[in-house]
Order: sequence, then C-alpha cells, then structure tokens
Amino acid sequence: MERIASFSVDHDVLVPGLYLSRRDGSVVTYDLRFKKPNTGDLLTNAEMHSVEHIIATALRNSEDKDAVIYFGPMGCQTGFYFLFDGDRLTDEQAINMVKSAFALGAAWGGPMPGKSAPECGNYINLDTALARKECTFYLDVIRDWTVEKLVYPTK
Repeated sequence: MERIASFSVDHDVLVPGLYLSRRDGSVVTYDLRFKKPNTGDLLTNAEMHSVEHIIATALRNSEDKDAVIYFGPMGCQTGFYFLFDGDRLTDEQAINMVKSAFALGAAWGGPMPGKSAPECGNYINLDTALARKECTFYLDVIRDWTVEKLVYPTK
C-alpha cells in the first residue's frame, strides 16, 4: 500500500501551529496542531469534544460558512482538521476565518452548542470553560500566522 501523506510529516519536529496538509482538487485540508506529538501531552476527550462543538458552530455560522466542508478532531488527539472549498476561500481568507472562529471560541459566553442528548451522542463531557481555555491557547499560537507559515517544519 502507498504511504499516506500525513505519515510523511516529521512528527518529531512538529509544533503547535496551522499547516496546509493537502489540496485535493478544490478541497483544502488544514492541520491545526494544538499539542506537540509524541510527548504524551494530548488533548483530553473533553477538551477535543468541547473545542469541536464551539469551533464547528463558529465556522458554520461565519460569513463564509458555505466554504466550510468539515471541522473535526484528529484521532491522535493533538489537534483538528479543517477542510474548506479552495475555490471559495484563499489561504489568507481561510487563515483569517480560523483566527476569527478561535477568537469567538476564546470569548464564548453562551451555552455550549449541541449539549443535549438529542443533539449529541456524548453531550455529558462538553465544557465551555475547557473550550475557552483551549481556544485562547490556540488563538495565541496562530495570532500572527500567515500563508508563508502554512508549511510543516523540517529538521
């Protein structure tokens, strides 16, 4: 079998940030890394789930919501994937969209979106304080992010 592209990223040098993972036609995938891989310092299930609910809600209610394809967690618990339509958003616009979503998440003052049994299969572990904390952390990481910084670090 072919080695998939994400296994070609050197996780020993990867640090928190926002990276261009791939382009598949008009579908663009960003890799939002919160934690340094291979350190045991992972996002907890509650942190991941809470950020997912807040940020997915922010992205899908943004001005450019029609460009959003997907936002969700990585199985390795070090971050999230954001997929968008590259025909509708430039990289610069997508970066700004992510920054705006995380700014909204960092300041979130309302109830947790989707925190009920009919809306979510694991609504019990959702926590707005955890989401705000992680969104604040990540916003600080990407505050000055630019298109030029979308490249994965290398040795």
